Amino acid sequence: MDLQTRKLNFIQDFLKIESEKAISHLEKLLQKEIQNNAELKPITLKEFQKRIDQSTEDSKNGRLTENGKLISEIEKWR
Repeated sequence: MDLQTRKLNFIQDFLKIESEKAISHLEKLLQKEIQNNAELKPITLKEFQKRIDQSTEDSKNGRLTENGKLISEIEKWR
């Protein structure tokens, strides 16, 4: 089965769902997928170097988040 057929089948199944909770869950999943795809777009070498320079500058100026604090923050996301 090709991707287009799978999408159409998914839409048909989605339209049959009566649970608002299930629809909310699928909406969140879709938004995550869209966000992940947007984040994975390649950047130029110039942009990459700019990000490295910014990170180096942040480090020099103490604009960092410690590992333990970051993990604690991530745990709250769930």
